[in-house]
Amino acid sequence: MGVVGVMRSWLCVCMVAVLLLLASPASCAGFDELFQPSWAADHVLYDGELVQLKLDNYTGCGFASKSKYLFGKTTAEIKLVPGDSAGTVTAFYMSSDGSNHHEFDFEFLGNTTGEPILVQTNVYVNGVGNREQRVGLWFDPTTDFHNYGILWNQKQVVFMVDETPIRVFENKEDRGLAFPKDQPMGVYSSIWNADDWATQGGRVKTDWSHAPFVTTYRNLQIDACEFGTAAWEEDVRRCSGDGEENGRQFWWQAPIMEELSVHQSHQLLWVRAHHLVYDYCADDARFPTTPPECER
Repeated sequence: MGVVGVMRSWLCVCMVAVLLLLASPASCAGFDELFQPSWAADHVLYDGELVQLKLDNYTGCGFASKSKYLFGKTTAEIKLVPGDSAGTVTAFYMSSDGSNHHEFDFEFLGNTTGEPILVQTNVYVNGVGNREQRVGLWFDPTTDFHNYGILWNQKQVVFMVDETPIRVFENKEDRGLAFPKDQPMGVYSSIWNADDWATQGGRVKTDWSHAPFVTTYRNLQIDACEFGTAAWEEDVRRCSGDGEENGRQFWWQAPIMEELSVHQSHQLLWVRAHHLVYDYCADDARFPTTPPECER
């Protein structure tokens, strides 16, 4: 075979490899593959790479993952409701089922035009929440997409904004405290009217003349251990036992992922110093006795 023939064969192999890669569901899963509308489906709009959730004076809406997961990371690029969004809440979260459920929440609290949109995070363990923190973002989340992610392994839950950690919930089982590690969780998002509490404690109500309120998503990703592929005990063992699947260790279970890096720790300190506006751990009126997980 001559040089030209060799080059043609090589190009053919490369093109086939590229096509196979592009066709791989893991590399480019669409919204329909991972998610489905969970309520008010006519208000969940998706076409191509963009997904929109719409709130009007008739209803809000939401979507949910088709599968549940035990440990991993989920992310979404979100552009929040522009303009006057007072009274509205957009949520991006993970949750298990039942009254004793676990839950990790991002809740974006709408505001009047020009006022900052706050991000409230919350953690439920065995059905108990009341662990709110609120952060003011260092950018306008309504003018462009930003990445919001939840990393979950057996040692910590990390809430991230553009890969900057804004909150860490650590495993403190050695102190007798429960940690969410035994229930598979779905991935959800929704938008609804919460003007009884969302904006300035409910003092500012939703102005329906600005409806519909629309939150836009793209690049929704779930990189996690899918649950429900086998018997419950086998799934638990596979997802949390030795942290391996098909002979490979799950990246989120690696020792380096069990705590923040030095750089991430500095980022978290910066967020808390400059952008934290509420922390339940410091709310003596609500909690005269410091919640045990807050103690260092």
